[in-house]
Amino acid sequence: MGGLLQALVGVSEKAAELARLCRQEQPLFELLVAEKTGPDKNRRFLQDFKTLADVLIQEVIKHDLGKEFPELQGHIHGEESNEFRDVHGGTVAVHVCATPRDTAALLLSVLGPERAAAELLADAVHRDVALGDAALAGAEPDVSPGDLAVWIDPIDSTNEYIAGREDVPPVDGIAPAGLCSALVLIGLFDRRSGRPVLGVINEPFFRRDPQTRRWHGRYHWGIAHGDTRLCSLSPPAPRAAPRVVLSRAEGDAVRGALGPLCGGHLHFAAGAGYKMLCVILGLADAYVLSEGSTFAWDACAPHAILRALGGGVVALGAALRARREGGCGEPPELVYNRPAEGAAGAERWANRGGLVAYLNPQHLQAVLKAL
Repeated sequence: MGGLLQALVGVSEKAAELARLCRQEQPLFELLVAEKTGPDKNRRFLQDFKTLADVLIQEVIKHDLGKEFPELQGHIHGEESNEFRDVHGGTVAVHVCATPRDTAALLLSVLGPERAAAELLADAVHRDVALGDAALAGAEPDVSPGDLAVWIDPIDSTNEYIAGREDVPPVDGIAPAGLCSALVLIGLFDRRSGRPVLGVINEPFFRRDPQTRRWHGRYHWGIAHGDTRLCSLSPPAPRAAPRVVLSRAEGDAVRGALGPLCGGHLHFAAGAGYKMLCVILGLADAYVLSEGSTFAWDACAPHAILRALGGGVVALGAALRARREGGCGEPPELVYNRPAEGAAGAERWANRGGLVAYLNPQHLQAVLKAL
């Protein structure tokens, strides 16, 4: 794979630094969270900057991966459109330019007079990231980038990222909400089969230094290709009864069915990526979602890591239909190369019918039986 894992981790670290920068540097922080009132309130600009943080991260990942691996160009997909209205009422496509000066000039066409903000962002976009992780060099499976494609979620759980809450106490290690659930997700899948092959999850806001007040992150990766199963983590020990994490929007029917399985105690959290990370880390044994409210970019990276650890992500609706029809094979896993028929826009890539993310196949079967 010729250093592809190292490249993915590297761009995830640059993306995480951009996400932190928008919260740490005053010119950017004010744009991100400020709510002006009266005649000074510019709703379009404030909303655009929140989206700009997502888009710029996405475009940096596309640029850096495509530059290092030309075979991936045209096959790197993200959640966000990169088109914005400029200060003159026209449109501009946000992208990484040849120099920091050019990138700053392009950003100024969106940000208007905010030169300090544009220059801070441009400098971070063009800054090299040094990795000191020796384990990455020995974890490259034999697969060509020309066989792969990429899904990016530049900032999963954007609402929690904007709100920036740091004081949400965890329940059994699972944070119900807060800044910690804002993640960078980069997943690679096989273009032909659609199966996830490699995933990187970066936690930009894992820990805050009490002296400097600066945030520090961490990352996790997993590879599942052919007979190769490699991961930065070890599989956690399974529990006798599964611990299930849900969205707070999950319906009463699912809560009622899963409550007895979990001893009457369900867990709740924000962000699809974060809930899947809870399964990866062993804080939960399954994440169940009954609605089609997640997308390919949410699930691809966590799915690859779960596969590397012996688990997976199944299509809930299809799995339940197969059980009702007496199917005894493996439940159908999500794939990432098939847009939904008859859908338009982002809905083409929705995980229709919901999903179950799991590590232990026995817990998966218990969840499906309860549902």
